[in-house]
Amino acid sequence: MGEMATAAGVLGADLHNKVNNSKILVVGAGGIGCEILKNLVLSGFKDIYIIDLDTIDVSNLNRQFLFHKQHVGKSKAMVAKESALKFNPNVSITAYHDSIISTEYGVNFFKQFNVVLNALDNRVARNHVNRLCLASGIPLVESGTAGYEGQVELIVKGKTKCYECSPKAPQKSFPGCTIRNTPSEPIHCIVWSKYLFNQLFGEEDGDEEVSPDTADPEAAANAGESAMATDANEKGNVERTSTRSWAQSNDYDPEKVFTKLFHDDIKYLLSMADLWKERRKPSPLIWSSIPEIANNGQSTGQGLKDQKVWSLKECVEIFSESCRNLSAQFKKLPEGDHMVWDKDDVDSMNFVASCANIRAHIFNIQRKSRFEIKSMAGNIIPAIATTNAIVAGLVVMFALKVLQEELEKCQCVYVRSKPNHKLQQIVPEKYLSPPNPKCAVCSPKPEVTVRLDVNKQTVKDFVEDVLKKSLNMVAPDVMLMPSGSIIISSDEEEMDISRLALTLADCNIIDGSMLEVDDFLQNYNLTVKIKHREPGRDDPLFDVIADPDLLKPTEEAESDKNGSKNGEGDAKGYEDDDDDLIMTVDDEQLVIPGSSSTKRKVEEEASVPVKKRRTGNSNEMLATPVEDDDDIAIIE
Repeated sequence: MGEMATAAGVLGADLHNKVNNSKILVVGAGGIGCEILKNLVLSGFKDIYIIDLDTIDVSNLNRQFLFHKQHVGKSKAMVAKESALKFNPNVSITAYHDSIISTEYGVNFFKQFNVVLNALDNRVARNHVNRLCLASGIPLVESGTAGYEGQVELIVKGKTKCYECSPKAPQKSFPGCTIRNTPSEPIHCIVWSKYLFNQLFGEEDGDEEVSPDTADPEAAANAGESAMATDANEKGNVERTSTRSWAQSNDYDPEKVFTKLFHDDIKYLLSMADLWKERRKPSPLIWSSIPEIANNGQSTGQGLKDQKVWSLKECVEIFSESCRNLSAQFKKLPEGDHMVWDKDDVDSMNFVASCANIRAHIFNIQRKSRFEIKSMAGNIIPAIATTNAIVAGLVVMFALKVLQEELEKCQCVYVRSKPNHKLQQIVPEKYLSPPNPKCAVCSPKPEVTVRLDVNKQTVKDFVEDVLKKSLNMVAPDVMLMPSGSIIISSDEEEMDISRLALTLADCNIIDGSMLEVDDFLQNYNLTVKIKHREPGRDDPLFDVIADPDLLKPTEEAESDKNGSKNGEGDAKGYEDDDDDLIMTVDDEQLVIPGSSSTKRKVEEEASVPVKKRRTGNSNEMLATPVEDDDDIAIIE
């Protein structure tokens, strides 16, 4: 009774009554999610739902205070519920150990809530929740932190910009041939090592090859010819086998794997003479010679265990041990299953760190500590518990304002690492940011133009790469207009599987074709206009354009912009010149362009347009733990 009286006294009778009768959904039970749940319970909320697919790891315990050592390995959502109830056992908390992208959590599920509070760091999940809140008309409070910085914003259909109104910073990318042939930075070796993990133990991806790239345009036309001739059979053909098949045939023997990767493949690269005319040649390693050269490299340094730079000998020993351990784990999996790389798994992290440092040594690149490699491999900015607490407090304050229907007071708020010129570290915007009228998600008639080669793009690649990966759909249905021909059906019984191998042109999808795309799970409809384009050598296979002005010639676009009456364009009011704006993006893996842009110019471009990693089919997406810790993000 005392707690109820205190809450009523602080909130006021009217707001306290609304809090008592509201139903809240918290998506994510990581650093911010735990703080939000605790704040909701202590603020008097009585009916709370929380969902998270992740389990508790030891690395979570320094900032996710609802979890303790005895909880390691258990469901975050379930343990968060148990811990929060200790603050007030009279609260009703419903916990789901599940993915928010599951078909069970559709529009009708979201409609039961008064407000949804996002505590995620995964762009796929954020996009999905954003679309379901728009479809259901439920206010969404979005949040995120990165080190000492963070932000909180309100998303309400028709009144504020949605999560997808603003373009997100592209992921940093590198040409595939740089990763495979001529690494020059530690990150190149780290990405190669993560690819190697997937090739050996994870989900195999043709865009993540680790073998030398003989099609590198910098190499001579007969690059690697002598090495290939050596491998030719009696008919003169080279019999190809996958890295995994080869490793399995050799029982993942560490010495044999080492010899292939760090001796034979390097010798193969050396046969591409043109690559080394202006570069320092790599030095192949011999397994039996490692002890003699182990201490000839850089100093191992001092400090904490993870911050020590391993010697080459230590790298080889750790590689051998982690390779054996991972292969033993992999062999226990059901046939067809695979492992998933996890920066917090000791063997997985040791494997990537040791391989990256061995490859770095070969290419005369500075080796890095395990701690540094873990940070780069996971795109990690250290999570700060106090920042999580500040942001979580702001999230609940936003929720209270939403219940009071004071949306105009919910301007986006930024938590800064340093005071601004007004000595503010918690900085609100001056006004609500209106929706982007050209947004491909929340505009009245969402429409995008996709530029691609209709004669080469298959239906399968269009669905997986364009609709699911780039446009973040889960279960799209595609209809060709105006004929009404069904190109893709999310219903497996209705879908003609043989059509997936056809090109778009084979399905009468040509330059100027209009497609109506509907995702029933997200209640999202989109018009896609196809524009035929034959990509150049360094261009991506496709690009998606939401703003039609970007398709016009430069002079015409400028004329439209400058010629509008009183300078008022369609997007006026959406532009934001607030210098306090930060862009928080997600803890996603570095992605290397594959078939969309695997070649580089001789001038060695620093980066190329990105082609993201395939995400698999919708069923695979539903099984992916997208609700990772919310408090690790990258600010660019």
